[in-house]
Amino acid sequence: MNLRAVFVFLLLAALQGCSVTRIAYDNADVFLRWQANSYFDFRGEQSEELDHRLAAFLAWHRAKALPQYAQLAEDASARMLRGVKREDLEWGYDAVQAQIREALGAAAAEAAGLLDLLGADQITHFEQRLAEENRKFAKEQVQGTVEQRQQRRVKRNVERLEEWFGSLSDAQLERVRRYSARAPFSADLRERDRKRRQAELLAMLRAREAKQRLARWAGAWDSGRERAYAEASRATLAEYFDLLLDLDRMLTLEQREHAAMRLKRYASLSESLARQ
Repeated sequence: MNLRAVFVFLLLAALQGCSVTRIAYDNADVFLRWQANSYFDFRGEQSEELDHRLAAFLAWHRAKALPQYAQLAEDASARMLRGVKREDLEWGYDAVQAQIREALGAAAAEAAGLLDLLGADQITHFEQRLAEENRKFAKEQVQGTVEQRQQRRVKRNVERLEEWFGSLSDAQLERVRRYSARAPFSADLRERDRKRRQAELLAMLRAREAKQRLARWAGAWDSGRERAYAEASRATLAEYFDLLLDLDRMLTLEQREHAAMRLKRYASLSESLARQ
């Protein structure tokens, strides 16, 4: 299973609104069980062990992760209301990265023993599922002309930003387009890195070394990259920070309050879920 995808599901479900987030989180065990089985086709005693591992991870997540999300969202809301500076973006990025690594470590600790029990046919099934995802990734991210890929990038960024700020003005949309034109296209490099990481994971599973290596491997998702990919990732992040800082200077009061209130609602929801 893609552990980063699991974490993102739990951390960023708030983008869909509080009511959907509560429903999603309250049914996270069902979603994660379905996701795990779609990758590995667990059966018999493995299914019972999966339920136990999922329950342990979600209990940890409620007790440890959600209170931290609440505090981060409260802090981010206050920073949004007073105006965002580069150090705020760096703080937010570093905080989210730290949360990802912590959650990946907890998830890997629970999953490792179960993954070492996989049969050869289950690993083959997993490899086939990864190949399906790679074809989808190539279609959505890699294929097409530069113009087509840029249009898709603009669309993704506009949708993401409007979830937070509401409708963007013409000037704000133009700034998003400039970012999309200036930030490096690294989807082909990312595709190669995905396949490298997948090959490492498959080799680990076939060697039954998940208990020994999975937690460390999962937390080091950004290590071992090609130099070109690492440089493109840093350049893209720098361009995105510049975009957000320019947008912050262009925000209306309504847009700023919209984003701040969204963060406040997420903080309140995280606190509520943690108490359940």
